[in-house]
Amino acid sequence: MKKSILLTGFIFTLAVSAFAQKSEIYKTSDGAIHGYDAVAYIKQGKAVKGDARFSYTWKDAKWLFASQQDLDLFKANPDQYAPQYGGYCAYGTSQGHKAPTDPQAFTVVGGKLYLNYDADIKKTWSKDQAGYIQKADKNWPAIKNKE
Repeated sequence: MKKSILLTGFIFTLAVSAFAQKSEIYKTSDGAIHGYDAVAYIKQGKAVKGDARFSYTWKDAKWLFASQQDLDLFKANPDQYAPQYGGYCAYGTSQGHKAPTDPQAFTVVGGKLYLNYDADIKKTWSKDQAGYIQKADKNWPAIKNKE
């Protein structure tokens, strides 16, 4: 079991090292969270694609929303809705590095959005969310502006 987790972590680190960004917010050509609505994760508990008609720039990233109401909620309090660790993989952050994310591999814990690299990493993350959150919270200040 330990070997499996260690191997998963090692492969994960190798696979994503080339994708790290210096930006505090992980973004793609579709924007933050690949163009998904950050508010919908919290309000609806699911990944909902945003609409370019409802966009907002925050922390040098374009954020898309499915409705004007979600856009307004985000604008009023972006820290409440934005994913933790700038939308980088929460597990990767707990391991001390930035990694891209899959908008479908998410969890909401304590009203906060956490994204993961993929479904397999999410399974690892789910085994000790509290522990990984604690580690990621400690690591994030040191890595948030690094590649």
